[in-house]
Amino acid sequence: MTNRCQVLLVSGSLRRGSTNTALLRTAERVAPPGVAAVLYKGMDTLPHFNPDHDAPPLHPAVANLRATIRASDAILYSTPEYAGALPGSFKNLLEWSIGDEQSGSIYEKPVAWVNVSTGTGAMDAYESLRTVLTYAHASIVEAACTSIPVTRQDVHDGLVDDPFIRSEIARTLSTLVVPVKTSR
Repeated sequence: MTNRCQVLLVSGSLRRGSTNTALLRTAERVAPPGVAAVLYKGMDTLPHFNPDHDAPPLHPAVANLRATIRASDAILYSTPEYAGALPGSFKNLLEWSIGDEQSGSIYEKPVAWVNVSTGTGAMDAYESLRTVLTYAHASIVEAACTSIPVTRQDVHDGLVDDPFIRSEIARTLSTLVVPVKTSR
């Protein structure tokens, strides 16, 4: 058994210049010792969710998503809000995440999110995310669910360069993995 925790980082945005994705890319770089943070990059390859297709053989992108979730000890999400809700492509990813009944699936897996919006933005998206994750029986780590405002001016070359924001990202990862480390 290893002491290294793997945290899957999932952005709800497909936009190239996304501040949500920039925060998660930065998380890969500032992960504390003993934590490997890995950004999921396949959301745009997932087929539209159809329960009739949620059976073997799964679409390769769905099989990859589920295997990636199972290989992770925890998941950190960051998503924008579109039209007062979760972006459609992100909701599609969540729907494909739920049907996996294999050991290590999202069921009881520690999860959290970071809201990068300034002010009170994206609150409806995160309430919707909470609803979906609760339905999936994921273990929401409330202490790691946070708001870390990130503006486009904070991002250079796809990464957040502000030292305070970087330290908050590392702190969030540390908080998220506490249940994982405690269970080992």
